[in-house]
Amino acid sequence: MPVDQHAPAAGGATSAGHPHPGGGPAATDPAELLRARGLRVTAPRLAVLGAVGDLPHADAEAVLRRAREAVPTVSVQAVYDVLHALTDVGILRRIEPAGHPARYERRVDDNHHHVVCRSCGAVDDVDCVIGEAPCLVPSSTSGFTVETAEVTFWGLCPACRSRATD
Repeated sequence: MPVDQHAPAAGGATSAGHPHPGGGPAATDPAELLRARGLRVTAPRLAVLGAVGDLPHADAEAVLRRAREAVPTVSVQAVYDVLHALTDVGILRRIEPAGHPARYERRVDDNHHHVVCRSCGAVDDVDCVIGEAPCLVPSSTSGFTVETAEVTFWGLCPACRSRATD
């Protein structure tokens, strides 16, 4: 499955130009980020964290391939366990576009949304237009306390749109 083709820019920004979460030492030092969230620093955790930082919106298979560049012996199960642990403590965000495998990203400190290409599956970030989270005020909550909203926009990425017009 294709992953976001927009690698982070120098300095650790995401494809949409946003810095990784936190902005402080924990955001730039993966070991400190893990410790700050109560996790032990291990080679698989560092490799997975680095992989997701390098490949925003990557699926587990792409994370595994990239993590194995740093730790060739890391197992499939270890990568899944690390993705789960990092998501549980809020270091990663898991998104699940309909019909696509789960994707992971490091941009967790805001309520942004995503755009997905119907043709190739490329994913990118979309900021809330107003700068707040207007969709957090639904007309009815059925008694739920709403904590976040996920909006997915669907369309064709520029490369697929270009191929469609050729």
